[in-house]
Amino acid sequence: MTLSELLTVLGQPGQPNSLYVALDRATKAVAGHQLFTLLYVHGNDVVRTYSNRPAEYPVSGRKPMGQTPWGDHVIRGAKPYLGRDKAGIRWAFFDHVLIESMGLGSAINIPVVYDGLCIGTMNLLDAEHHYEQRHVEALVPYGQLLIPAFNEARRRA
Repeated sequence: MTLSELLTVLGQPGQPNSLYVALDRATKAVAGHQLFTLLYVHGNDVVRTYSNRPAEYPVSGRKPMGQTPWGDHVIRGAKPYLGRDKAGIRWAFFDHVLIESMGLGSAINIPVVYDGLCIGTMNLLDAEHHYEQRHVEALVPYGQLLIPAFNEARRRA
């Protein structure tokens, strides 16, 4: 699914879930993933609004990521994060044991930036050494499609 096709999904009924499902499929085609989650920023936490593996990562789950080195980089710095291996996963995520138990060892976190602020993240995880910088660059525009949905989620929170 191209970016242009995803833009048309925004006009379809069933928002924001129809967009979330379409992004799940589109990003899997672009970079691959075993775990795909979407989180919006609420204070010092991030709140999960979509997960393709809800048994392990349920929707509405919260993570205190604001006051962490990862939060400094992705949320306050509004910069993508590429964790290529398990060391990168351990540096970034307090729940690295669960992540590794799922066979995951690399991550890409794309900040969703609106008006200069990170309002959420699009997160892809896969096997160790799966992701490269080229995947990050390809995924950045996809994350920006989440601006309307994340602004609405933040307004309702």
